[in-house]
Amino acid sequence: MADKKKVWKIASNVLFGVLIIALVVPTSRMWIQQGLMKIGLFKPNLETPKAEATSTENKPASNQPEVSFTDDNDKITHISDLKGKVVFLNFWATWCPPCKAEMPSIQQLKEKFAGNDQVVFMLVEIEQNKEGAHAFLKEGKLDLPIYYPATEIPANWLGQSIPTTVILDKAGNIAAHHEGMADYSRKEVYNFITELINK
Repeated sequence: MADKKKVWKIASNVLFGVLIIALVVPTSRMWIQQGLMKIGLFKPNLETPKAEATSTENKPASNQPEVSFTDDNDKITHISDLKGKVVFLNFWATWCPPCKAEMPSIQQLKEKFAGNDQVVFMLVEIEQNKEGAHAFLKEGKLDLPIYYPATEIPANWLGQSIPTTVILDKAGNIAAHHEGMADYSRKEVYNFITELINK
């Protein structure tokens, strides 16, 4: 009986140690978060925010403030120039483990739309850390288009938390807004974007 208690105590101490390491080491956290996404947690919110649905009825997209982003070559992309396309915007930073954890799912979603010029993916590294962004992409073997803010990001797009994802419809209005990590490789995300393309 004493031996069983001793073994149980050692096993629980080892498990506790593993959990502490997993919480402290960022790469371990990312691995755990990705595992939780694979079992069906972290579903993205694909509903138009109520405030946005009300405001866009009274305020045409053409009257919304101009938002622009730059790429690595300092080429500016204005969101207004992307009218007629569905735009998937993901706001992230290189120091954010949940941001990094969801990136492979965004890669999978992007690959499902390969060759479709009706959808644009823009992963916006909000702190202008070009070197860190590309180091992460290389390490994760990801092929995602990285952009950086060239103008102020509207508060209804990006509040106080990252990662945040915004999907704009072809008129430039918010079709979906999700704060926090999510699994974007899910079939319902693909279907949601496909429906927006076909409207």
